[in-house]
Amino acid sequence: MTPDTKQLTIKEAHELLISKKMSVLDLAEAVLKVADETRDLNAYLEIFSDVRAQAETAQKMIDSGNATMMTGIPIAIKDNILIKGRIASASSKMLENYTATYDAFVAKKLRKAGAVFIGRTNMDEFAMGGSTENSAFRVTKNPHDKTRVPGGSSGGSASALSAGACLGALGTDTGGSIRQPASFCGVVGLKPTYGSVSRSGLISMASSLDQAGPFAKTVEDAEIIFDCIKGHDPMDSTSYPADFVHPKFRSPKVIGVPTEFVYAKSVDECVLKNFEESIEQMKKAGYEVKEISLPSLAHGLSVYYILMPAEVSSNLARFDGVRYGYHVDGTNLLEDYMRSRGEGFGREVRRRILLGTYALSSGYYDAYYGRACAVREMLKKDLEKAFEGVDIIATPTTPTPAFKIGEKSSDPLQMYLADIFTVPVNIAGVPAISIPSGFADEDGAKLPLGIQFIAPHFGESALFSIGKDFEKVRGFTNI
Repeated sequence: MTPDTKQLTIKEAHELLISKKMSVLDLAEAVLKVADETRDLNAYLEIFSDVRAQAETAQKMIDSGNATMMTGIPIAIKDNILIKGRIASASSKMLENYTATYDAFVAKKLRKAGAVFIGRTNMDEFAMGGSTENSAFRVTKNPHDKTRVPGGSSGGSASALSAGACLGALGTDTGGSIRQPASFCGVVGLKPTYGSVSRSGLISMASSLDQAGPFAKTVEDAEIIFDCIKGHDPMDSTSYPADFVHPKFRSPKVIGVPTEFVYAKSVDECVLKNFEESIEQMKKAGYEVKEISLPSLAHGLSVYYILMPAEVSSNLARFDGVRYGYHVDGTNLLEDYMRSRGEGFGREVRRRILLGTYALSSGYYDAYYGRACAVREMLKKDLEKAFEGVDIIATPTTPTPAFKIGEKSSDPLQMYLADIFTVPVNIAGVPAISIPSGFADEDGAKLPLGIQFIAPHFGESALFSIGKDFEKVRGFTNI
C-alpha cells in the first residue's frame, strides 16, 4: 500500500499499521519519497540515514503488541532539538558541526514511543526570526506558494508537514514560532503551557519564553503528539512536578474576543473577514461570544522585544569560540572572541544580542528590562481576570497571510509586527493553538489563514475540545 502522506493523519496511519494493512517501512518509504520530491522547499537540512532501520525497530514494537499511538509515525524534528549522535546546529554557522551527546526530553519520549525520526528541519538561526530566511544554510519555501515564506522560526517543520514529508513535527515557540508558521502553511500548531513540556535538550534562545510543541494536520493529531511529549522532567527546573494538581477540565462554552486589540492593529482585510466568519460559525455551533477588554495586550510586542533579546544576550554568551562551536584564531584572546562570534553568528542574531546587552546595561536596566518585567506581570494578571468571564480567547493567528520571500528582510520592525497576536501568550506562559481557518486569494495563490485560541494555564484539553469543534464547523479537518 502506498499512502498519500499529504492527507494521511497520525490516527489513520496508526490504525493502518496496527491492522497490518500497511507496514512501517511502507509508510517511511512514502514519506522519504515525498521529502526527496520536495527538496526544493528546503524544509529539511538533513534526512537521517537510518530511517529504514528505525522503521524496522518500530515494526517489531507493533508485532509484539507494544505499540503506542506514535509507534512507526514519521516525525520531523526542528534543528534546535537535540537527538543523540545527530548534528544540532540551530541553523547556525556557530554550531554547524556540533553533534548532540544526549537526547532532548521530547526526543527521548518520542523515541521510547517508537516514532521514526525522518530528519532535522530548517529554521531561523537560533530561532530568531519569523520567516526562516535567517538560516545560515538556506531559505525554506511555503508549499502553497514557493515565492513566499513558510513563517518562522519553525518554518522547516511546518513546510515539511504541509508538503507531506512527515506526518507530524516538533518545533519550538518563543513568541509564536510554532503558531505563525502553522498558520502560514495551513497546519495545526500548539504552543503548550510553559513548563508542561520539558525544555531539557533544547538549544536555548529565551529561557522564560521557549516552549517545545507539535505541528500536526488535525487537532486530534496535535493532541496525540502532545500527550506523548508532555510530563515532568527532573533535568528541567521549570518543569511542573508530576503531582501538580491541574485544573479540572471544563468544556469551553464562552469565547472572548479582545475586539479593541484585534481591530486596532494593521490587520489585513482578508484576515479580519476570515476571523469574523470563523467567529460566526462558532456562534452557530452553540458557543457564546463576548467582547472583552484587554488593553495590556497592546504592550505585548514591546515587552517581548525587550525581554527576549535580554535573555538572548545572556544565553548566547556561552558561544565564545573557546569551549565549543565555531572558532577563528585571532592575534589575542579578545580577537578570538570577536572574530568567532562576529563570523559565527548571522545578522539577526547579532542584532538581538546587541539589543539585549543594551537593555541589560548599567543605567538602562531599570528603564527597559525592569519596566518590561513589571508590564509582563500586569499582562498576566489581566489575562487571569479575563479568564474569569470567558473560557477561551480568540484572535487571528497572524495579521497577514504568508508574505513574499525578501519582502520584509530589510525592515526588522515590519517583521516583528507579524508576532502581535502570538507574543502575549508566551509572555503569560499560557497555552494556545493555531488552526487552519480558510484561505486568502493573493496573486493567483490560495494562501492559508489561521485562527488562534488561547486558554488558561494547563487548559490544553479545552483547546483540543474547541479546536475539534472548530474543524467540524469550518470543514477544514485536513488542509
